[in-house]
Amino acid sequence: MPTAVQVRRTGGPEVLEVAEVEIGTPGPGELLVDVAAAGVNYIDTYQRSGLYPVPLPYILGLEGAGTVVAVGPDVRGFSEGDRVAWQGVPGGYAQRALVPADLAVHVPDGVTDQMAAAVPLQGITAHYLVTSTYPVKEGETILVHAAAGGVGLLLIQLAKARGARVIGTVSSAEKEALAREAGADEVIRYDQMNFADATRKLTDGEGVHVVYDGVGKSTVDGSLASLRKRGLLALFGASSGPVPPIDPQQLNKAGSVYLTRPDSDDYVQTRAELEWRIGELFAAMADGSLKVRIGATYQLADARQAHEDLQARKTAGKVLLIP
Repeated sequence: MPTAVQVRRTGGPEVLEVAEVEIGTPGPGELLVDVAAAGVNYIDTYQRSGLYPVPLPYILGLEGAGTVVAVGPDVRGFSEGDRVAWQGVPGGYAQRALVPADLAVHVPDGVTDQMAAAVPLQGITAHYLVTSTYPVKEGETILVHAAAGGVGLLLIQLAKARGARVIGTVSSAEKEALAREAGADEVIRYDQMNFADATRKLTDGEGVHVVYDGVGKSTVDGSLASLRKRGLLALFGASSGPVPPIDPQQLNKAGSVYLTRPDSDDYVQTRAELEWRIGELFAAMADGSLKVRIGATYQLADARQAHEDLQARKTAGKVLLIP
C-alpha cells in the first residue's frame, strides 16, 4: 500500500504520522495520480493544529503534481500517463492521491513536476490578488509582506509585470537579497525598523495603494498605517496568528481604507477561471518570465521537520514534500 502523512489528532508538528493507507481506485470523475511532489503551505499547519477543523484521520496536502495512473468513469480530457497538477484537494502528502478531474490541470512541456507542484495554491493566490482582489495598475506602489516567501516572490514578479513599484518586507539579509532578485524596488527589514514608518518615508508620506498581507496578527496594524487614503488591505493569510476583530472606525481613521479577507475558492469559481489563472502562470513559467524558487524539499518521513521549518520562518520560497 502507498504511504501518506496523516493527522489522527490535532496539535503541533509531532502529531504528523507516516503510515500505509488505502487510497482505492478512482470513482466517477476522479483520477488516480502518482504524486511526484506536494506543496507545503501554512493552511496545512492550520489544519494540523485544529485552527481549521477537518475530519480525522486526515491526509494533509492541498496541492501537488504527478502522473495519472488510472482514470475513473465519466472522465474526459485526461488519460493514463498525463502529467497533472491540482490545488484544493486533500491528500497530497502521499505517494498516490485521488484527484477530481474537474480540479486537475494539464502540466505543459517546459514545466517540471516540482515547478508545477509549487504554484497551484500559492501561484493562484498571487494571481488573484494582483488581477482581481486589487487589480494592480502601472505606476502604483504596493507593499508585500513576507516578500521572500512562496507567495511573496510570485507577487513581486506578477506586480512588476503589471508596471507597479514594489516594496517588500523581510526579516534577514538573505531574504532581502531574494526579494531584490525577484524584482522588488525597495526592501524593508522589519526586524530593524518600523515598516509602516519606512513605507511612509518611501512614498513621501502618501502610503501605498494596496498591502498584500499574509502574515496577519503581527503586521495588521502596521499594514493599515501603511495605506494611502482609500487604499486596500488584502489580508490573505495569518502566518503569525489570527487577526483580532477590527473596529470599522480603524478603517475610518486610517483614511477611509478598505479591508478584505479573500479566499481562493471565491476566485476560482469556474473551470474557466481555474484554467485562466493556472494557464497564465504555467505559460510565464515555461517562457522564463516567472521564476519559481523551490526553497526546500523534504521526504514524506520528514514532514514534521518541514512544518517546523516553515513555521519558524527558516524557509524562503516554496517548500515541497517528495514522496
